[in-house]
Amino acid sequence: MEPYSISNCDVIIAGTGPGGATVARELARRGKKVVMMEWGPGGPVRGNIWQYITELLIPGKSLLVTHGMLSMVRGITAGGSSMFYYGTCFPVPLEMLKSYGVDIQDEVEEARRELPIAPLKDEMFTPMAGRIQQGARQAGFEWNRLEKFMYQDRWKPGMPFGYYGDRNAVKWSARMYVDEAVSLGAVLMDRAKVSRVIIENGKATGVEYYLAGRLCAISAPVVVVAAGGIGTPMILRNSGIKEAGFDFFFDPLITVAGTISDVKTGNDEIPMSAGTLLEDDGYMMTDLPLSRLTHFMFTGQVLRLHRLFSFRSTARIMIKARDSLGGRITDGGGVRKHLSREDRDKLLHGCENARKVLKEAGAKDIYKTWYFAAHPGGTVKIGHLVDSTLKTQYDNLYVCDCSVIPKAWGLPPTLTIIGLGKHLARHLTEEKGKKVTSSEDQVTRG
Repeated sequence: MEPYSISNCDVIIAGTGPGGATVARELARRGKKVVMMEWGPGGPVRGNIWQYITELLIPGKSLLVTHGMLSMVRGITAGGSSMFYYGTCFPVPLEMLKSYGVDIQDEVEEARRELPIAPLKDEMFTPMAGRIQQGARQAGFEWNRLEKFMYQDRWKPGMPFGYYGDRNAVKWSARMYVDEAVSLGAVLMDRAKVSRVIIENGKATGVEYYLAGRLCAISAPVVVVAAGGIGTPMILRNSGIKEAGFDFFFDPLITVAGTISDVKTGNDEIPMSAGTLLEDDGYMMTDLPLSRLTHFMFTGQVLRLHRLFSFRSTARIMIKARDSLGGRITDGGGVRKHLSREDRDKLLHGCENARKVLKEAGAKDIYKTWYFAAHPGGTVKIGHLVDSTLKTQYDNLYVCDCSVIPKAWGLPPTLTIIGLGKHLARHLTEEKGKKVTSSEDQVTRG
């Protein structure tokens, strides 16, 4: 095992999605010496199909399939899944988190001031999104524009959405926080897969990781694991926390599509422009234009081969459900979870409502696709495996990603995770009682 040559490091952060990137950026802004470790690449955002496939669709790595043939993807790249997400911002479950002793209201308000969060302006709301909204309102649903993480002043008509990674930097992603942290002196080690945290006398002292096939190690007085709802529990199990990775949520979804012949989609369609949350029914519905590749995947999967090339006239609605906790992550990183009957019923109920919306919008040849999942979380829950400061049973070892969220609520979690990242960064500095001093000093507990 070879030690890495970085010295005097204050904090190691394993993972660079919204949680890890936020902690890195916040600590770097406070002058801390941060090393970010990322399994995937950290090069430029190319925004092409090859980047999409290699960083999101590699079977067994970024594309996982349950034994019930439900697919789930996760971005293995600097910035994590936010590189390929649809940039939609949903409210943070503040009261739920407060019930577990975590108050991040100030942090969320700060994030909202810093980030480009707003509903789409009129020029960005396309005719297909408008037709679906009209159909939804005629069907009796309160269907409104959703807040997006987008620098709308950078957008131009005809500019394609960043499905494959946004090289135009219109869509905010955690890669931007990674880049900002690096500009402030943080170090990004990409293609470095953390395998476990080194624990000595009940304290985290560093991590082991694989780089170019070699097992290496790096030391620091504080370690933050932020490798996502699947990666984090695997690292923690290898570090002695065997309870990680059980009874989780993964936000199952299904789509319903139809043909609207008198409206054509363009390259500038923005997914999840508008929608509705049916909280009592446990699911949400939004419009969901897809990239051409993803359209082929979704449509071909259910053998609607005659619809493969109806891409420009396809109107699609996504139904995403709040699923029941259950299942486990295997030691090899596999996903073992069945959709409960209740969860399937939620999705099928949503499908019927989506059909009504599309019919009101004038769609023909309506069909539904197969089950999919996103946002795995709850594998290292607050109140179970981490406390309200996000600390594990080991001193100086913290977790900050979707895995800590204690309950499923079925909505995109990006703003919540950013708020938790700011919360942890404040705890790791003098602002909330725990101090990461300069690397020459000892880390003390407040």
